[in-house]
Amino acid sequence: MPNYPNTQLFIDGQWGPAAAGGVLPVLNPATGEQIGTLARAEKADLDLALAAADRGFKVWRNTSAYERAKIMRTAANLLRERAEGIAHLMTMEQGKPLAESRMETLAGADIIDWFAGEAQRAYGRVIPSRAPHVFQTVVREPVGPVAAFAPWNFPINQVVRKVSAALAAGCSIIAKGPEETPASPAELVRVFADAGVPAGVINLVYGDPGTISSYLIPHPVIRKITFTGSTAIGKKLAGLAGEHMKRATMELGGHGPAIVFDDADIELATRLLAAGKFRNAGQVCVSPTRFLVQEGVYDQFVEGFAAAARAIKVGDGLAEGTVMGPLANARRVQAMEGFVQDAVQQGAKLVTGGERIGNAGNFFQPTVLSRVPTTARAMNEEPFGPLALMVPFAKLDDAITEANRLPYGLAAYAYTRSSATSQALSTSVESGMISINHAGLALVETPFGGVKESGYGSEGGSEAIDSYLVTKFITHA
Repeated sequence: MPNYPNTQLFIDGQWGPAAAGGVLPVLNPATGEQIGTLARAEKADLDLALAAADRGFKVWRNTSAYERAKIMRTAANLLRERAEGIAHLMTMEQGKPLAESRMETLAGADIIDWFAGEAQRAYGRVIPSRAPHVFQTVVREPVGPVAAFAPWNFPINQVVRKVSAALAAGCSIIAKGPEETPASPAELVRVFADAGVPAGVINLVYGDPGTISSYLIPHPVIRKITFTGSTAIGKKLAGLAGEHMKRATMELGGHGPAIVFDDADIELATRLLAAGKFRNAGQVCVSPTRFLVQEGVYDQFVEGFAAAARAIKVGDGLAEGTVMGPLANARRVQAMEGFVQDAVQQGAKLVTGGERIGNAGNFFQPTVLSRVPTTARAMNEEPFGPLALMVPFAKLDDAITEANRLPYGLAAYAYTRSSATSQALSTSVESGMISINHAGLALVETPFGGVKESGYGSEGGSEAIDSYLVTKFITHA
């Protein structure tokens, strides 16, 4: 197992400390102990990164799509070669089981490969003209240097989508990595540098999120921002971007409804939804959260789901057999305790879980609450943890009404054998993504994004590169 490193900034092709020498601690969420430090960027470091990104953009935009794709595929292969060591670092800093960290890292390589292909498919077009000697073309050009802000729950996945889309389009990028989990995204950036991405094209900084975002977003060098995180913060950053007419992609919070009908395959629904709920300890923006279960199978589903929750082995992500690791920080444990207490006080039944585990680390029991009233905080605020909220419903319209009640619209799930019900859900549920009868979200070749207060834009599929490109119309006679 690799030793945990002290993470530095990456600016203009060089790793180094912050100019002022500031550092922040990195804690292991399984023990609460400090395992390393990361460099804390200040405005002087950001100025260096901005200048580097400006220079890097001039180089990279003039690098052919073929060459960009070639370098990216080299980076993908390097990431695969180094996946085991990176996965260990990720588990040490984030807490998720090693198998999940390994899967995320290898999936990151597939994401790079996908966007390498998209670099070569950023087509323009010819528009037939009205006059015989006029030639009309449309070309797509890189928007310019990008500022990217990534969260801690998926340290590779969230950064790699942003970096890969930017590089595929011909943009340079300054990524503000997650301070809780800095080492694994730093290793991701390292594979791009080792693959031959020119100096200045990718820059990685850490520090105070408010200071960095308020400085980078308005800066004239930056032409686009991309953010993954909470709706509250996303609104502030989107507003700041709007003041300066900057393009923005916002992948924000969710509160995913999972609708289970009487005619569903209950065993399949229970197995897949429990796996989805407790993956990464529920710290997933597309996690199923509100389980809307038709009355005829409600008791059966709740009982089966609770049994699956009780069977989950919670522990250090590096330990053999661990299925669910700790929450990322102590704040999440306190939030779970508050959600559970509030729901029970308002009449919900605690079926299983509901308490932290031990006194060391940030462990919390997989939790199932039954007949949770809509007035409970957890039914209105994104829990972002291992809480499954069970609610019975009578008719299809009741389920759709509850699914659409909140201002969120990121992911939704449903299980039914009825094609008519599936069609009704497909057209009526207000969500950027819906997966029916299987777990089919977050593949790189498919769109990934939300509606309403869950954001806008896509970080997957062929749509993902669009916001990194501008359209130019050229007509000449």
